Amino acid sequence: MSSNGHEPEKLKILIALLYYFPHRTGLTIHVQRVAEELARRGHEVTVLTARYHISLPRDEVIHNGVRIVRLWTPPVAISRGMIMPAYPWAALGLMMQHDVVWVNVPMLETALLGVLSKLTGRKIVATHHGDLILPDGFANRVIRDVMFGFYKFMARQAAQLVAYSRDYAEHSYYLKPFLDKVTVISPPVHLPLPNPQRVEEWRAEWSNDGGPIIGFASRFVEEKRPDLLLRALEVINQTYPNARIVFVGEYPVKYEQDFWERHQPLVQKYRDQLVFPGMMNDAQSMADFYAACDVLALTSDSECFALVQVEAMLSGTPVVMTNIHGGRVPVMETGMGKLATAGDWRSIGEALVEVLQNREQYIKPRAFIEEKFSFKDTVDRYEKVFRQYARR
Repeated sequence: MSSNGHEPEKLKILIALLYYFPHRTGLTIHVQRVAEELARRGHEVTVLTARYHISLPRDEVIHNGVRIVRLWTPPVAISRGMIMPAYPWAALGLMMQHDVVWVNVPMLETALLGVLSKLTGRKIVATHHGDLILPDGFANRVIRDVMFGFYKFMARQAAQLVAYSRDYAEHSYYLKPFLDKVTVISPPVHLPLPNPQRVEEWRAEWSNDGGPIIGFASRFVEEKRPDLLLRALEVINQTYPNARIVFVGEYPVKYEQDFWERHQPLVQKYRDQLVFPGMMNDAQSMADFYAACDVLALTSDSECFALVQVEAMLSGTPVVMTNIHGGRVPVMETGMGKLATAGDWRSIGEALVEVLQNREQYIKPRAFIEEKFSFKDTVDRYEKVFRQYARR
């Protein structure tokens, strides 16, 4: 209740990010879940984003209560980013119509949003979804340095920076210079119960000889290090020669096509043990996928949280995660899995065998995971921060 005894004031919240629904990454899912819950609570929520594919509507649309404004992008890409010529005017107009701006970084337009924040008097709350990590190379170094410079300009203007965990914030080259502005809000985890019939169908399809199923849910890119999981089969096969790895996610990825091509010898070597069902674009399919796996593997070199591991835990599946800042937090807080040495495929293989051999020891009740990573608490905390900095 507000101080005058009436219902709390409804906010007008502008959300800025590059990709939004129906794009499927941890970042977009994070933003979509919070945005739709805020809209359900009665707030006016607008997303300003790119029309990243020609099949998407040109005009404004409403999806699950959220207004989506997609801007035209010419067929020119900068690594993962895109150019939106109309962005300055669209952002200025929308910021004038809203009480507070939620920026989701990294994104190319951060410095511009910092300038517009000063011009319009609207405060920025910025959630950091992970340091920009790109493959080696001169062009990528330039992109990384320019993006970091833009971010620093915006961060100095921002009222609040949001990190997934203190563990990640203290080791992030983006967040470390601004720790005095950082608050921690866990990602919003929300997943339906698995469908037992579908789970059994997939298990039979993916492993008809009853061998263990190891899940991997991510893009086939260098930062996620799927090559380490492939190499780990050398260790896994000593105990489980009929193990299968199911890769759910995008492959090959346009901006890292060479990574997929470089690792084709590994893919072909273990082809009989690999399953590539492609993208799964709805929550029910992901819940069924997790539950069909005996263990989920995350082999990343860098990860600020990795939402998929909590989703797997909610589905009753333990996790093997590399021992990296931020990414290790869910396993450390729940005990529902094991940490492996980052960059070490032998350690990853040994950890997977350990979890498979003692799986019941690592499984925790769904209610325990839901309490540790409460969806309601996450949205409550975002709502509180937005209220604090909203322009009255």
